[in-house]
Amino acid sequence: MTRPARGLFLVFEGIEGAGKSTQLRRVAERLVGAGVPHLTVREPGGTPVGERIRGVVLDPELDPTPETELLLMLAARAEFVRRIVRAALERGEVVLADRYELSTFAYQGEARGLGLDRVRELNRFATGGLRPDATLLFLLDPALARARLDEGKADRMERAGTVFHSAVDRAYRRLAREEDSVIPVPAEGEPEAVTERVWSALAERWPDRFA
Repeated sequence: MTRPARGLFLVFEGIEGAGKSTQLRRVAERLVGAGVPHLTVREPGGTPVGERIRGVVLDPELDPTPETELLLMLAARAEFVRRIVRAALERGEVVLADRYELSTFAYQGEARGLGLDRVRELNRFATGGLRPDATLLFLLDPALARARLDEGKADRMERAGTVFHSAVDRAYRRLAREEDSVIPVPAEGEPEAVTERVWSALAERWPDRFA
């Protein structure tokens, strides 16, 4: 019996309101049409433990310290990698993840001021060294991104404020220049146009799956 080729681990990243979740759904719909086996997941979340942690991290009535926030994120990620992602990759599936380590580097390492080197080290422990094959980083001016949000339904992260989200945006843009696996995607314009940018970038790298 032929063993399936290893899958692809693709991450969708960006500041709140940049459209990453919408684009993940649109890419997943195209993969369904193309008959490509895939799995859509989110962080924090994807497992029973991860979903409980997500509820704590995003609860606007709570105010965890930056250190607590980081460790909660990484606890959820340890479950996510070991119970969901590795198995899907072994099955040869394309894993589409709504956030992963780049969020932690930008949000907790940089914007929360915990230090990128320390956060990278802790993240390696949580993930067992599993890195994405590519990270699609949706870039949008923070003011435009914020205008897309429904303030009445905003979670704790979305309510963090302009100064914080501007710091996250700066961190993402710097990381995009430093991380070889990051694919910057301009996120302005209609969703259909952004999806074409995403699909073209993926087809260039993996034409067998994104033809």
